[in-house]
Amino acid sequence: MKHCELEKRQRTGTGKAIAVLTSGGDAQGMNAAVRAVTRMGIYVGAKVYLIYEGYQGLVDGGDHIKLSNWQSVSDIIQQGGTVIGSARCKDFTKREGRQKAAYNLVQRGITNLCVCGGDGSLTGADVFRREWPELLADLVREERITEELAQQHAHLNIVGLVGSIDNDFCGTDMTIGADSALHRIMEVIDAISTTAQSHQRTFVLEVMGRHCGYLATVSALASGADWVFIPEAPPEDGWEEHFCARLGESRSKGSRLNIVIVAEGAIDRHGQLISSSYVKDLVVKRLGYDTRVTVLGHVQRGGTPSAFDRVLSSKMGMEAVVALLEATPDTEACVIGLSGNQAMRLPLMECVQMTKEVQKAMNEKRFEEAIQLRGKSFENNWNTYKLLAHQKPSQSQNNFSLAILNVGAPAAGMNAAVRSAVRMGLAKGHKVYTINDGFGGLATGLINPVSWHDVAGWTGQGGSLLGTKRTLPNSCMEEIVNNIRKYNIQSLLVIGGFEAYEGVLQLVEARGRYDELCIVMCVIPATISNNVPGTDFSLGSDTAVNAAMESCDKIKQSASGTKRRVFVVETMGGFCGYLATVTGIAVGADAAYIFEEPFNIHDLEANVEHLREKMKTDIQRGLVLRNEKSNPQYTTEFLHNLYSAEGKGIFDCRVNVLGHLQQGGAPTPFDRNYGTKLGVKAVLWITEMMEKKYRQGRVFANSLDTACVIGMTKKVLSFSPVTDLKEHTDFEHRMPKEQWWLNLRLMLKMLAKYQTSFKEYVIGEVEHVTRRSLSIETGF
Repeated sequence: MKHCELEKRQRTGTGKAIAVLTSGGDAQGMNAAVRAVTRMGIYVGAKVYLIYEGYQGLVDGGDHIKLSNWQSVSDIIQQGGTVIGSARCKDFTKREGRQKAAYNLVQRGITNLCVCGGDGSLTGADVFRREWPELLADLVREERITEELAQQHAHLNIVGLVGSIDNDFCGTDMTIGADSALHRIMEVIDAISTTAQSHQRTFVLEVMGRHCGYLATVSALASGADWVFIPEAPPEDGWEEHFCARLGESRSKGSRLNIVIVAEGAIDRHGQLISSSYVKDLVVKRLGYDTRVTVLGHVQRGGTPSAFDRVLSSKMGMEAVVALLEATPDTEACVIGLSGNQAMRLPLMECVQMTKEVQKAMNEKRFEEAIQLRGKSFENNWNTYKLLAHQKPSQSQNNFSLAILNVGAPAAGMNAAVRSAVRMGLAKGHKVYTINDGFGGLATGLINPVSWHDVAGWTGQGGSLLGTKRTLPNSCMEEIVNNIRKYNIQSLLVIGGFEAYEGVLQLVEARGRYDELCIVMCVIPATISNNVPGTDFSLGSDTAVNAAMESCDKIKQSASGTKRRVFVVETMGGFCGYLATVTGIAVGADAAYIFEEPFNIHDLEANVEHLREKMKTDIQRGLVLRNEKSNPQYTTEFLHNLYSAEGKGIFDCRVNVLGHLQQGGAPTPFDRNYGTKLGVKAVLWITEMMEKKYRQGRVFANSLDTACVIGMTKKVLSFSPVTDLKEHTDFEHRMPKEQWWLNLRLMLKMLAKYQTSFKEYVIGEVEHVTRRSLSIETGF
């Protein structure tokens, strides 16, 4: 339910003071959170203080607590770590330390505190909140503050943001820093894979996760690792034999490398540590393989935050400020979490308690329950990995066949989806074909049977190894039908963008003319534009946003030490403004022009004036993004000329067209993982449908529910009939009529200091954390 109605919300921070601190281990994205809290607080009229060195700074006071302004957090969104520092603080664990902290806050009129850290830091914040009245009473008794001052600051509001690369906090799909840590891990795995293949080596990688196996599980799934060890799922007794047999089998079938991932807290069934060195010695002793150990350590905490973490932290930071504004003495302390693509307010101590329940279950060797308590996302990742890692091609073929093709423009993650779909199909006993060059290849007969090892190593490959074209079936329908008949194809898995959806729709609409098209069909959305109906996220869009973000980071950096400069950057995306909007948030853009939000010359004039005012401060760089089809008249060249002319004497202007670099590069961990799981889910659904529709020696599928788009909508993975999606689709502009991400536009504008209506802000929902809520299908 909604926390409260729009008209009842207290949206002004006038007279209020907010402080923000980061505590515990650092995590990429913390700076984006600090930036969002600071700017949102200033935006609503509150005073915002930055507390340096975590709780230690809160206790020490003085210059550790500084009043901030808009410029205080400029140019930090792309930095890793935390610019305001983090430190372990023994003083705050004692009442005397917390009393000093209370005094330092009251002296500055601060009664709203945002804490970004792990469960220990958030628990400390809640203790501080509950003790607050007693701490103030002690300060009055000691005559350090007056009774009047104590009454004016009688209640402390607390909101938490979870910063943890381990993603080990119950109640939220993702914690700040987890996605960036996965980026570091996958960069290392990609680099190691090349040298391992050259020398036929086995690599044992130790990743962080003393109590949580999230990083190990997802990196194993995204890399196709041979084995993974995690704390929540210790291997059965005698695992060494199975483990060595697994590695030996992989090597005997032609693989030139083995990758084993070990979480630093991995244990056996008796609670004994399984170390990376023990695993290495086991491989050398039993198999005689050349084996190396790589301990990633704090590399996983380092580097620039990913686009996901920047957007997540910005979203959470803004919601934290709104939650503080709305808090009353009766409001319990909350933590801001993520549910699907929606910010949520969760009871802080309920989440902490549920997180502790996981460790308790592990200590009591209730390992299956521990995995369930981690949430459906974790459990789904673990089960998918087990399914793929331990499955084998079926020894016998059934009566079913599956053909897989890519359609549209290349998108990162396509190959991961093809790999998992091929192997799942072969494990089910299907005859599996791959088709080169999309529907055109299906028409011309570029159809080949595929084996298990034909797709080895595909997960981390960018682009489309099958080849992909934009040809639609209506241009070659007869040829397609003939080849479906010739190869006895009984199901199609089409991985691609809007053309994939439109192509399957054309095949379905032609079923009345051709019985051969009465087969099961499924579309996996894969496009950097994220414009396929039936899903919130398409494969490849996360990689594209990161590619665009990295380019914009470099473009901004190029202006360091130069005179004031504004960059106009053109992104891809067709008519869909997703790529421009999300990239704009991730890089702290001043504006992002998109087709879905019409603009005129007066809007452009206001944007130019906004940058002129900005450049009068100590900020010397501006960044404006333009979606390639946002407006046919106001082209990128036009914007460049306009900004150049109007900024003359104040700033100069440069233009960059990012082009196809947004399609290239290795897939991000999200796209590898997402593609892998969609491939598995799609084939399981196709198999079920073929079995239901099998009659008289063939599959006959003519009902509308046998041709679907698989997609993630909010928290649910679902299959939507392509015909049902027609009414929700703008075919002229090739995108859904309603798009969830348009809600992010307000965030972009607020954090760029544009005055806009607060009524448009979509408040985070309030949810309680229960075992039932953890069972919902969630993110990745």
